Amino acid sequence: MSPGFLGTSAGRSRVRRAGESAYGLLLLARAALMGAVAAVLLMAGVWISLDGTRQAVADRGAVRGTMTVAECEGWTCTGPFAPEGGGGGARAGVAVEAPVSYEAGERLPVALWPGREGSDGPGGAEVVRTGTAGVLYAWLPLAGALVLASPVIAGGLGMRRTAWGAGLSGLALMGAAFALL
Repeated sequence: MSPGFLGTSAGRSRVRRAGESAYGLLLLARAALMGAVAAVLLMAGVWISLDGTRQAVADRGAVRGTMTVAECEGWTCTGPFAPEGGGGGARAGVAVEAPVSYEAGERLPVALWPGREGSDGPGGAEVVRTGTAGVLYAWLPLAGALVLASPVIAGGLGMRRTAWGAGLSGLALMGAAFALL
């Protein structure tokens, strides 16, 4: 029998087989590591986004109302707060995080979370945007995680179409959030 046919005793050496096995293990380890990095990025984005979404959506413990923008400076807009239904709890000045600048006099739907340290000062209340804009703004960490994970998915895992889908969906979520803010 000639070499290379099945059933022959002539084959690859032990050293070559060991080298091929080690290379295969390295490829497997790289794929596992990149999968873990992508999973951690996405889980962190979801974890942070869920906390913000709970604040923007939940009714228990929060005082919902409207903030009228008086002025915006940097990443913060301030103005008076009027609760829904006109009951007690009106405040002369609250501050909300605003990645975009609003015009004076604009009315923003917000929720006040009493007892939480936030934009309203120590021992005050945290002010959070509500409605569709508030929920999309709360999901911005997930959008960023999708965009950050897409090169890891493409390069480390070799899943190019999945990476394009993750990156484009993250960018679409970011665009929708800033369009509604």
